Amino acid sequence: MKSSNRSLILFLIAASVSFLFSIYLWFFVDKESGVFVGIWVPSILSLGALVRSGR
Repeated sequence: MKSSNRSLILFLIAASVSFLFSIYLWFFVDKESGVFVGIWVPSILSLGALVRSGR
């Protein structure tokens, strides 16, 4: 597996885990915490796009 594909998969997994964790927090713990963790998803995906662009 190429390094670029591996990094893509890792960023997608990190964003998915963050999304699922935010849903868990929203429904079972605290809605504010769920929103806070949910904000991580676009940040992780943006970082992944920056890393993959090579800049």
